[in-house]
Amino acid sequence: MGYGKKIYEEARAQLEASRRQAEAQAAARAQEFYAQCPPAQEVKEQMGSNAAKAAKAVLRGGDARAEMEKLRDKGLALQAEYERLLRQHGLAPADLLPRYACSRCKDTGFVDGLMCSCLKHLQRSMAYESLSMNAPLEKSTFDTFSLDYYASDPQALRQMENILKACRQYAARFRPDSSSLLFKGATGLGKTHLSLAIAGEVIAKGYGVLYGSAQTFAVALERQRFDQPDPDSPTDANSQLMACDLLILDDLGTEFPSQYVNAALYHVVNSRLLSGKPTIISTNLSMKELEDRYSERFASRIAGFYGKMEFIGQDVRIQRRMQKK
Repeated sequence: MGYGKKIYEEARAQLEASRRQAEAQAAARAQEFYAQCPPAQEVKEQMGSNAAKAAKAVLRGGDARAEMEKLRDKGLALQAEYERLLRQHGLAPADLLPRYACSRCKDTGFVDGLMCSCLKHLQRSMAYESLSMNAPLEKSTFDTFSLDYYASDPQALRQMENILKACRQYAARFRPDSSSLLFKGATGLGKTHLSLAIAGEVIAKGYGVLYGSAQTFAVALERQRFDQPDPDSPTDANSQLMACDLLILDDLGTEFPSQYVNAALYHVVNSRLLSGKPTIISTNLSMKELEDRYSERFASRIAGFYGKMEFIGQDVRIQRRMQKK
């Protein structure tokens, strides 16, 4: 589940803060109870001392059966007395225990060495929130993608109906080894909308998605080149581009061109292909323009390994503006 180091560490820090708060609140409730009932604190201390003696008896080995039975009986009596004092004050033993957000892992994020579902859910929520800050994720769903804008052209309508169906199926069947896609077509035909619709569905399935415009990634890669020498940094752009389960590279060809950025983008595209990780690229450029701008090698990788979807029709944004007049 590739959400990247930054989201993982932020999620772990949030759980740790939750754990500490729960334990601090439990300690405060215990102290309040002991202030009202000093004998209860004495009994609690005796319970701890008795447990320590039992542990030592086990470590000494030999015939400790009689001593262990005696300590067990004493422990049960102390426990009964402690619970009696709690009941006198209208409390149960659970009232003085930490109230963890997740009872399975006690807000540690792991159960028997495996990542707990709460940590997975928290990372997923953070990823969704992070993506929503940079893109209209809630508005860009399959249900809000209207085919009415293509209805005036029967060919465009059929084409976009097929693309919408294919995108729905891709999102529903998504796996970390799904194929990569190329959304190609003029501006305003729904490429970004459908890529974000896929992103929302894939995140909901528990996978890590990284979305951004080519310009955003180009700036991050250029900045990293000069300002971020540590490849293991949680904010390392290249690491995040490589680690996510699904990378969405929007508006390829609109970024400010440079030899370094072109080489870095090819490295990302090629490395993800070699590792079997899917990428969705949207662009206004033709295959010939991709070859001229980036390289024949770059265009060849796209042509050979990406499923291509040709968006056609009239600019939806212009149609919306016309409807408002």
